Amino acid sequence: MTSMSRARVARRIAAGAAYGGGGIGLAGAAAVGLVLAEMHLARRQVNNGAHPHVPQADGRYGLAYDAPGPGKEPLRLTMLGDSTAAGQGVRRSGQTPGALLASGLAAVAERPVELRNVALPGAQSDDLDRQVALVLGDSEQVPDVCVIMIGANDVTHRMPATRSVRHLSSAVRRLRTAGTEVVVGTCPDLGTIEPVQQPLRWLARRASRQLAAAQTIGTVEQGGRTVSLGDLLGPEFEANPSELFGPDHYHPSAEGYATAAMAVLPTVCAALGLWPAEEERPDVSRREGFLPVARAAAEAASEPGTEVTAAMPTGPRGPWALLKRRRRRRVPEAEPTPSSLSGGPPSGGA
Repeated sequence: MTSMSRARVARRIAAGAAYGGGGIGLAGAAAVGLVLAEMHLARRQVNNGAHPHVPQADGRYGLAYDAPGPGKEPLRLTMLGDSTAAGQGVRRSGQTPGALLASGLAAVAERPVELRNVALPGAQSDDLDRQVALVLGDSEQVPDVCVIMIGANDVTHRMPATRSVRHLSSAVRRLRTAGTEVVVGTCPDLGTIEPVQQPLRWLARRASRQLAAAQTIGTVEQGGRTVSLGDLLGPEFEANPSELFGPDHYHPSAEGYATAAMAVLPTVCAALGLWPAEEERPDVSRREGFLPVARAAAEAASEPGTEVTAAMPTGPRGPWALLKRRRRRRVPEAEPTPSSLSGGPPSGGA
C-alpha cells in the first residue's frame, strides 16, 4: 500500500471516528475465519505473558534535583494505556517505560518528577474513559504531561478502528481541556510477534499501521502529539528477538522498553518546552517538514520513532502537521523512591 493510499484509509477511519461511523474494519471479511484461527494459536503460544505481575513504579524520580524554590516543583507525569504503558514483561520497576521516562525527564528538566501509572494490562481504547477519570479526579493534581500507549489489544480483539480512534480522541480532548500536554505512542507493529505466522503476520502489520495512522490524525486534531512505536515490536525486534522481546515473546524486554522510552522522551520534553529551540525547526536533512496531517500520519506509521504534531489548522488539503525525526536521548535506568504514590498500576491480564 502506498503512502497516499495509507493516508486515505487513515483519513476515512478518523472521519468515521469523528462523525459517528463504525463500520471500517482492519481486515477483509473473507480473511476473518483464518485470522481467528491463527490468532487463537498465537494466543495459546504467547499465553498472555509469562510474568503477569507489573512492577510498581509510581513515585518521585530525580531526587538530586529536589530543592525548594520557584521552578523547582516536581513535574507530574502520568502513564495511561495497556500492558505496554504499564510495563508488563519486566521484573524491576526501574525497567518500566514510566520509570525510564520519569528519570529521563528529570535529567532534562533538572527537576524532580512525580510518576503515576493508571495503565491496565489487557486494556483496549474504551478503557481510556475510566483511566482519564482517574487522572482528572483531583483538580489539584492534574498532570503536566500524560503519555498514552494503546492500540495493540484493539487490533487483536478486532475492535473497529473508528471506535478505537473515537475513544482515544475523546481521552486526548479531555486531558488537553484540563491543561495537560498529551503524547500518544501509537499502536506498535504486531506483525513481528514471534508466535504469529503468515498470513496473520501480514494482516497484523497492515492493521497495526492503519490504526497507528488513524490514531495520529485523531490525536493531532485534539491538540496532542504522537510518536510512532513501530520500534516497540518492529524491525529491531524482528532482527534481535532474543534481546528485545521479553520471556513471553510478546511483551518487550527491558531493552525493548528502553528503546521505546528513548523514542518518546524527546517528544515529552518538547511538549513541555524543554527541548532546544533549534530542534523545533524542521531539518530537511532528516526529511522533516510540514505535510497534510493524513500524509504525515501515514509516513509516521511506517517509520518508527517519528513525531507528528499540529502545525496549521487549515491548508489546501485540510489541517497540516509537522513531521519530525527527533534525535533520541539515552534514558538512564531508575528505581522509584520509597515514598511511592498510592494506587499503582493494576496487574494481571495481557
